[in-house]
Amino acid sequence: MARSFLLWGVLAVGIVVEGLVAPVPPQPLPREKRQLGQVDLPVTTEELCKNKDNEEFFRLPTMPDCRDVFRCDRSGTNGPIRLAAVRCPNALAFDVDNQVCDWKKNVKNCDRLERPRKVQPLLYTDEPICPPNQLACGDGTCIAKAFFCNGNSDCADGSDENACNVREDPNRAPKCDKEQCILPDCFCSADGTQIPGNLGLNQTPQMITITFSGAINEGNIDLYQDIFNENNKNTNGCQIKGTFFVSHRYTNYSAVQELHRKGHEIAVFSISNRAEASYWTDGTYDDWLTEMAGARLITERFANITDNSIIGVRAPYLRVGGNTQFEMMTDQLFIYDASITAPLSRVPLWPYTLYFRMPHKCHGNAQNCPSRSHPVWEMVVNELDRREDLKHDEQLSGCHFVDSCTNIRDAEQFEKLLHNNFDRHYNTNRAPLGLHFTAAWFKRNKDFKNVLMKFINEKRAQNDVYFVTLLQVIQWMQNPTEVTAIRDFADWKEKCDVKGQPYCSLPNSCPLRTQELRNEELNLYTCMECPRNYPWLLNPTGDGLDLV
Repeated sequence: MARSFLLWGVLAVGIVVEGLVAPVPPQPLPREKRQLGQVDLPVTTEELCKNKDNEEFFRLPTMPDCRDVFRCDRSGTNGPIRLAAVRCPNALAFDVDNQVCDWKKNVKNCDRLERPRKVQPLLYTDEPICPPNQLACGDGTCIAKAFFCNGNSDCADGSDENACNVREDPNRAPKCDKEQCILPDCFCSADGTQIPGNLGLNQTPQMITITFSGAINEGNIDLYQDIFNENNKNTNGCQIKGTFFVSHRYTNYSAVQELHRKGHEIAVFSISNRAEASYWTDGTYDDWLTEMAGARLITERFANITDNSIIGVRAPYLRVGGNTQFEMMTDQLFIYDASITAPLSRVPLWPYTLYFRMPHKCHGNAQNCPSRSHPVWEMVVNELDRREDLKHDEQLSGCHFVDSCTNIRDAEQFEKLLHNNFDRHYNTNRAPLGLHFTAAWFKRNKDFKNVLMKFINEKRAQNDVYFVTLLQVIQWMQNPTEVTAIRDFADWKEKCDVKGQPYCSLPNSCPLRTQELRNEELNLYTCMECPRNYPWLLNPTGDGLDLV
């Protein structure tokens, strides 16, 4: 399975090469080529950085290794321009088109120095070019402002679709307005760190969310039973709950049905879980519809979930699909997304609604965050601090999934990661602490399950710490309740302490084929009746019915 690796958040005071930092003088030297550390610059830094933003990585012709890239670091509006250098890990190369480190076999552009330049619209000019409510294309042609960044090329040069990120989209969502954004329907703050309901720190419960992404089957259900065993209860007497983002292929839907019966939250992680990055980043409305609404239809039918509780989406590889993804979510009544990453910061962010602009920079794979206003909650993924010694270790970039904290190799390091990040949340603003996993990570690291279970036992003993689902976080934010009253918080009492037996002890094993997968035979496990075909993108029910 292909994986991409993030680079964001790397800063340097000068050129950094193999640990060597060479300060960059504030004024360019009067010669054509300058040598900084071990790097030759073909032109001055100012010329090199012309028309490049701070988050664009590029190669230098003097650096033949496809792992080495640079970006421009501007110190304020009028400060000097410096270069920050980044090297991909061994066995990886930098993809300048997608702006990520990827496996070398996947990178086909090592011969190019930078991503292709696109014609930019004339959004900001000294004198107005167009009448009110119109903007200029790159060639000076005026079209309606509403046509910019709508997914269709209305300018002859296509420039109306070339400046559409969160910072540039002319029709982007406005900044947070507390007078208009009012709970329970809307929540925002200027920097994303404010506690809902203006509660004090000691009045706010520390919520911890444990999520798993991927297929649910006999290979991992025992792990989930151990972590979420019946004896693990929060202070309010309710069993701790988790959120499962389910991908379709290889999933046992009788196991999903049992997790739902016990009160865990089921959300969608797509049907195909395709590895191609561009499939998600540049996906069409129909792509997102068939993957996510189709996954919900499959799960509801074959896990017999009839209470309309599947309301959450996570994009595979956290490859956010921009406004297109969120337009689909709005139309299909999905309530929240859990794919956008916030960079590591001293104070973590609370979830927010996308009626107003995101309170942090677009961070992570492909940076295709939604720029428009959407009636959707963003259960933001706060990056984890992976340093062992927070006082003495050098600054490291954060990691989104616990699995992606590549320096965590033994149980002691994992335990430190959990406690360090708990303290950061608990002692600052008690934003929900998200611990996001794949089951395979625990299978590869046998000792880590016991570390997590020990952490759960320690923290649930505190009367102000609760292990909850992402939906339960939203329910609390819509009705902020002080710790002293949280024991009786009604929205957290549903399926509080579930007893009894599974709906079926012997699920149907359905050996099925579908033409979409070249008639490969796959087993579908379900307590429901077997369909005629294996459910897939164009046939989610398995009965030849179209997705409506």
